[in-house]
Amino acid sequence: MKPATALASPGAAATPAPTAEGRVRAYHQRTKHHLQRYAAGPETLDWDAQPDPFRRWAGAVVTMLPLPAATLAQGESPAWEALFREGAVPPRPADRNAIGLLFELSFALAAWKQHGPDRWAVRVNPSSGNLHPTEAYLLAQGVRGLDDGLYHYAPREHALERRAQARAAAGEGTRLWIGLASIHWREAWKYGERAFRYCQLDAGHALGALRYAAAVLGWRARVVEGLGDAELAALLGLDRDGDFQDAEREAPDCLVELLPAPAAPAGAAPDPAQWLMAGTWLGKANRLDKHPMYRWPVIADASAASSRPQLEAACAGVPDARPPDIPGAPAAAAEPAVEIIRTRRSAQRFDRRAVMPLSALARLVRALVTAALPWDLLPGPARIHPVLFAHRVEGLAPGAYVLPRSAAGEALLRSALGAGMEWLPVDGLPLWRLAENPALAGTLRTINCHQALGSDATLAVAMLAEYDGALAGAPWSYRDLLAEAGLLGQVLYLEAQACGFNGTGIGCYFDDALHELLGMEGTRLQSVYHFTIGAGQHDPRIQSTPPYAGREEYAWTPEPSNA
Repeated sequence: MKPATALASPGAAATPAPTAEGRVRAYHQRTKHHLQRYAAGPETLDWDAQPDPFRRWAGAVVTMLPLPAATLAQGESPAWEALFREGAVPPRPADRNAIGLLFELSFALAAWKQHGPDRWAVRVNPSSGNLHPTEAYLLAQGVRGLDDGLYHYAPREHALERRAQARAAAGEGTRLWIGLASIHWREAWKYGERAFRYCQLDAGHALGALRYAAAVLGWRARVVEGLGDAELAALLGLDRDGDFQDAEREAPDCLVELLPAPAAPAGAAPDPAQWLMAGTWLGKANRLDKHPMYRWPVIADASAASSRPQLEAACAGVPDARPPDIPGAPAAAAEPAVEIIRTRRSAQRFDRRAVMPLSALARLVRALVTAALPWDLLPGPARIHPVLFAHRVEGLAPGAYVLPRSAAGEALLRSALGAGMEWLPVDGLPLWRLAENPALAGTLRTINCHQALGSDATLAVAMLAEYDGALAGAPWSYRDLLAEAGLLGQVLYLEAQACGFNGTGIGCYFDDALHELLGMEGTRLQSVYHFTIGAGQHDPRIQSTPPYAGREEYAWTPEPSNA
């Protein structure tokens, strides 16, 4: 049924078309969950007809990648704490082995799981509902063992599919970029209209996974500023209608430049018309869902309204990269970084009796406020500020604590949160206690869509975005806010793992009920992501097997140096 249309009387002024910013705001408001009702989603799901979780490009040239992580974990991996010390990890040469490790630690499969007749893959990078809408592309020049060109990463095979060849005159030296794109239908199949939010959060997870993987290689990484969606789509081949035909389209997210050399200056994104060789495109996209049961046109509208234009890159100041002095916060873990990254799992349930040591909380807090890894990836100031609900944290009364991540953010939080908030400093931590709540377990379960993952956690997090200030005149910033929140979630995932705990992202929460709990009015701040941390409990009925069994022939072997 078509939506009703208002009829204007003769001579009446026409209703102005909503602006892009207005459409983005309308989408966010429309897709809120409420205590009385949930955002629009499918009424039924056919679990036997889920979309294919793997995008492939039929006809593209396939290059298998080595699997170095297992070898590195046996003694060659840098310690987790070394990733955060500048110069502590010597940069590896940009060869095919390094590319294999980069993807193995960011977008590869982590394991195969099986319960009865059901078998599914889990990946290194987390995703809402394990649906993985994010696709990764490599643009490579001057990589030993790899032809110059554009590649799509195929995680099931741990392989690269070459989509286009680069021009021979592309230039000398090594240049590397990773492009990210989202298949919105992967999330919409299960989550309906709210799925566009989750795709952006997953892009943030992917950015974090990529930055940590680059750090293991001793490489730097930064998001390319100013690049418009149309330019990125052309660079990644996402605007080639004939290559998709009836397959689900991909929406461009962002481009990340990798800098293997310690002093390599960041450069501009390549011009696809000049960099990629005309007439060399290969591959047709596979269709993921041949019989979709629903359509959610509001997602396409939100995507179009938040489309990023080509902009002049801003020269943002470099923030102070020194973490604050937090007494009692232990140094980062000495465990191999490869193991922490590869063994991260999203918790399915928590031990409701577990208690988090205050030292673990201090380490989590430090990781969220430092300007070092992985926050050096993003341009601009922090615009996401977590509210920590300490449920069972040693030495802290149960209640809400706020962690401002910038001076401007603290000023906004003080003015936007309710007048009844306490704002009491927490000794030794850059936290402010907003309110005690002895009945926090029930509150957390209710706010997080009545899920036990909320009530059983030792620590819960609600991420507040500087909403009005970011969206004013820049509707594409909506995506940036969600991606920053997803990056925050990736930090929590890995730091929780390093502390001996487990985390899980929570996209289902009651938006305005949380705002009311914090005394928030208006839209200066909006909650955009929730997260919980606790002692994860394993389900013994679920079997786990290696992700790439039988791939020993592609194990890592050192390639000869130029010398």
